[in-house]
Amino acid sequence: MAIAKADMPAAALDSCAGAIRQRRKALLQRLGMAAACALVFSPLLGWSLSAAWVLGYFAVQLVDLWIFGPVNDGKAERLRGVRRLAGYAMLTINAGYFGSLAVPLWLVGGAMGGICASMLLSAGAIYSMINAPRSTSVLVLTVTPQFLYLASMPFFMAAYGASPAFVTAAAVAVGVFITYCLSTWQRMNQARISETAARIEAEEKRADAERIMEGRSAFLASVGHDLRTPISAILTGSAELERGAADGSARAQARLISDAGFMMKALLDDLLDHAKLEAGHMTVDAVDFNLRELLNQTTRLWRGPARAKGLKFRIEGAATVPTSVRGDPMRLRQVLNNLISNAMKFTAEGAITLRFNVWAEDTGGHAVLIEVADTGPGMTGEQLARLFTPFDQTADGVSARHGGTGLGLSISLHLAELMGGRLTARSSVGRGASFTLSLRLDPAQAEIAVASTFDQESRDAVARALSTRPSTRPSSPATPAPAAQALTETEADAVPTADGPPPPSGDEGGDDGRPMRVLVVDDHDINRRAIQLILQPLGCDIATAADGMAALKICESSSFDLIFMDVRMPELDGRETTRRIRSGNGPNANVPVIAVTADTAPEDIAACTEAGMTYFVPKPITPPMLLGAITHVMTMAQADDDMGAETAAA
Repeated sequence: MAIAKADMPAAALDSCAGAIRQRRKALLQRLGMAAACALVFSPLLGWSLSAAWVLGYFAVQLVDLWIFGPVNDGKAERLRGVRRLAGYAMLTINAGYFGSLAVPLWLVGGAMGGICASMLLSAGAIYSMINAPRSTSVLVLTVTPQFLYLASMPFFMAAYGASPAFVTAAAVAVGVFITYCLSTWQRMNQARISETAARIEAEEKRADAERIMEGRSAFLASVGHDLRTPISAILTGSAELERGAADGSARAQARLISDAGFMMKALLDDLLDHAKLEAGHMTVDAVDFNLRELLNQTTRLWRGPARAKGLKFRIEGAATVPTSVRGDPMRLRQVLNNLISNAMKFTAEGAITLRFNVWAEDTGGHAVLIEVADTGPGMTGEQLARLFTPFDQTADGVSARHGGTGLGLSISLHLAELMGGRLTARSSVGRGASFTLSLRLDPAQAEIAVASTFDQESRDAVARALSTRPSTRPSSPATPAPAAQALTETEADAVPTADGPPPPSGDEGGDDGRPMRVLVVDDHDINRRAIQLILQPLGCDIATAADGMAALKICESSSFDLIFMDVRMPELDGRETTRRIRSGNGPNANVPVIAVTADTAPEDIAACTEAGMTYFVPKPITPPMLLGAITHVMTMAQADDDMGAETAAA
């Protein structure tokens, strides 16, 4: 798309200010050239004349700087009034003073001095031409004195007795040189204008691309948030259908719906992550965490699926893994789950092996090497070359057999790079594949205690991998491994299984056998119904509110044992609603509040915590996820009550 001159800035067409600033940048070059000329010609002209000339030239430059000071400092784009006339005069005087050295060269040096003068004037003319970009006025004022001095050469030659033929030849040569200089400047000027137009066009296209990317990211975020609501309903409804199914056929149909729901969730998560990476909005955190426990929990979740598929799940080099490090545990877990899920997907028999190699660095950090190797069919060189290409499954029919988008490995590669590491792959046909993640992790700033983690992301990855194999369904993917098979010898806290923790009893929320009172706050009716459907079999007393203001009114008159709070709501969002509940002296000021949100980035979770929320459940909601959150929160509350009782007794 060509840009018309009328659409271009005036500075791009005849930039007098740009030419003035260009001359200012070349000031030291002018001073050095003048000093060199005076030194070279001093044996011919005499030291006193050469010194006087160069001092005069330096004085002219000082006046030049003063007159054009507002333009050079960026305070003005053009001079006005008397200063403008003085500027025009100074451009001519500056060029004319430099060219004036040609006159004594002719007068003192004769014909040989004239040759030196012609070379000096030619250099001055070329210099003036180069330092007048996009400004005809600056070009005319600075190059005219040089051309006039050059035009006087034939007259000097005639005065020194040159033949008419030489005088004519010199005049023609001067005319050719002047024509060449002007045509060259014209071509240079046209090239500069074209370059400026191309730069403006490129900048406009870049701005348009950024707007498109931002719009697409906002669209994907909005659509992703809205899609999580029906997916939550699908997963919740299928779980309830499977729980209440009377025969195997009904259970199989409910499992099919669940598997499809998990696949939809996996596709959505991958697409949103890919969009974030493509837009440059994906970030990584640097927090202290227990690396050994993270690896322990992740591998324990995958032992059940491996056993159900008849695969051996091996761990090597666990003793080298440090405990406390600093990095992004969520992104590291995401990459590991992607790699293990990929290995589980393509390995029909044999083993999946995790190898850990860690070296302490002199700076105090750790170089970590994690390899995930399988005994699958392997890949050809061509497939390896396409392995990390988004939406490319490397072979026809892979998506039909195994599902997925072809984004998992691409996302893992980019996440590894964001964490400052590398992800590489090796494979050959018939010999399986090996993926190696290399990272550098800083030492933790404080010792990290082993704590129970509601690792829903890992369980989702397991369920995602299992949903691609409708023929089998393991009963408990997260069954804890025997102590001999655990990553560490430390007894880890129990992690809720993918099928959910044991549901709380009906009287868990009260002291007198009453049902647990729960408030569900969500602006979407489907989400409220989904949570109600999960909690009703537990005998809970459930109240609902469609927005934050309604929730505040209910909390003023009723007390609850637990509150589920949607984060994104119109008028009054979940975080502000929680702040108001906490800040008041009502009956629910200290009640656990579980955030229900599709925004699970670390900064979003931190904002929920700062608002006073106790825990969070990511959308789309599943029964195991919701029940696990209730168990976790109620266990924490009971522990706090016991500690308070012990303190009071003491």
